[in-house]
Amino acid sequence: MNYFDLHCDTIAECWKQKKDLWDNDLHLCLKRGAAYHPWLQCFAAWIPDELRGEAAYRYFEAVYGELLRQEALHGDKLKICRDEEDFQEAARTEKCGAIFTVEGGAALGGRLERVARLKECGVKAVTLTWNASCEIGDGAEVAHPKGLTPFGREVVRELERNRIAVDVSHAGEPLFWEVAERAQRPFLATHSNARALCNNPRNLTDSQFCAVRDRGGVVGVTFVRRFLDDSWEAGMDDLLRHIEHFLSLGGEKTVALGGDFDGTDLPDGMTGVESVEALGDCMLRHNYPESLVQAIFFDNAYRFFTSL
Repeated sequence: MNYFDLHCDTIAECWKQKKDLWDNDLHLCLKRGAAYHPWLQCFAAWIPDELRGEAAYRYFEAVYGELLRQEALHGDKLKICRDEEDFQEAARTEKCGAIFTVEGGAALGGRLERVARLKECGVKAVTLTWNASCEIGDGAEVAHPKGLTPFGREVVRELERNRIAVDVSHAGEPLFWEVAERAQRPFLATHSNARALCNNPRNLTDSQFCAVRDRGGVVGVTFVRRFLDDSWEAGMDDLLRHIEHFLSLGGEKTVALGGDFDGTDLPDGMTGVESVEALGDCMLRHNYPESLVQAIFFDNAYRFFTSL
């Protein structure tokens, strides 16, 4: 089965908990994901909201170092990917293709020149904020959010210039719409669901989803339990509801997957990366065409990242 996942926090957890990426008790490990071919996995350097300035930048560097360490340990199973050629090599050699991303633009430490450092590290996407405010702007849980700061506007331009995708998951609505207005390239939401089905500020309104769609972006439906149902009582069928809702908005080329493994509580029936195959089987049992399942599980995200 092909699998392209737009978001997980696993590499940061490996660093913090001193876990091995090959085999561990986290949501994701290489051993339990080995059945997926090809498997492209975005590994995020998540920056906690309590870290800002140089502390946030040092945290980013530590997580990057952990990704390098894991590749050195497991080079026969893991390959850090920077371009389409790397994607193809990972598939050919049946390795997990690791795509490095950043969750929280605070990683820049307020310094624009560090976008170049992110590019040097192979970062392919940056979530502009986490839930609170940072130097770039306001996240989704800020009480009265505003849009991009002047620095944030410079960051968006510099990310696009360096072919690093702008990620609007976690963004407050004013920031989202300013990105939509200013962006010159397609952008994405790596892990967000439909607010029409679960009224959480981290989820996208229909108009937000359509804005990503119309600009050639992708939206990763996420496995986060509290983003699936207002009651937090969520299962695999709730994932299908969110996928179906986005498809009803014309999202056949927009919907992807952004699990958020090791950053959340999973829905009933899902224990970790090994459960993704069951989601695909569930979709096929519900008469989703195989070509559409392939698009959601792999092709849409692959097309986005190879066009950066």
